[in-house]
Amino acid sequence: MHSRILIAGAAALFAVSAQAHPHQGRDARKSDPATERIAPSHEHKGGFKAAPNTAVLAPFDIVHAKIRTEGNVAIFHMAVSGRAGVTRPTSTGRFEGSKVFSYVWPTSIDAYEVGFERGAGILALAVTSHPDFDDTPLFDETRDGNRANDGGEWHMHWVVLGPDEACGPGGLKVKDIPEGARPRLPRTWPGVPILIDSPGWQPQFTGDTVEVRVPFDDITPVKSATFDGVTAGLRVNASAHAPLLCVADVFKIASGNLSLPGKVDQ
Repeated sequence: MHSRILIAGAAALFAVSAQAHPHQGRDARKSDPATERIAPSHEHKGGFKAAPNTAVLAPFDIVHAKIRTEGNVAIFHMAVSGRAGVTRPTSTGRFEGSKVFSYVWPTSIDAYEVGFERGAGILALAVTSHPDFDDTPLFDETRDGNRANDGGEWHMHWVVLGPDEACGPGGLKVKDIPEGARPRLPRTWPGVPILIDSPGWQPQFTGDTVEVRVPFDDITPVKSATFDGVTAGLRVNASAHAPLLCVADVFKIASGNLSLPGKVDQ
């Protein structure tokens, strides 16, 4: 219920922010693959569909979102109008004020199920790219022997979202950890003062789709969950203080209103 209240409060922000798109800056429309719209690679079964929107850059124009399970593994699936993952943020050369592009599945799953406190906020799976910092210290995604230079590679996080007017009217952020607080955190928490986890489950990009396979000790809470699909840009606070990571631009919401209409395995 607590997550539902937060989602309702955030819906107005998403509805306004969804008018902003990554092609407004120099981050996108630099190459044909970033603007090309392609035929669907598969029939969209299960989950729920969204109508294509030519005002949204093709790699972020969600047309299908789904979560299904196989045994104790949940498969998070999203399809877009273009080539998923071809557009990434332009590096700013510094952490403060840098951008994050993301494919996000907000869910009704309690954050406790992945290692946070019960009722901590809106639990979302996010596939992100951000070339100006690395937040997966346990993993070397590029396999170059350096675990601290891979932020630009697409990778997966669990994040806990919550409202914060400091991010703008009706604003939403990845929730901060107040100084001195010791909340319950996943074992693969990357050590930054926000509610984020870096468990290392790698996203798979294939043409117009992105998928992440995530194992659970208990799949039951996932099977009863609802979800949505969002593509968005986040921004690191220019002062590097709380709120550290705000939702700055929403490219598209699959449901149109963040109502979490998707049902797992349906």
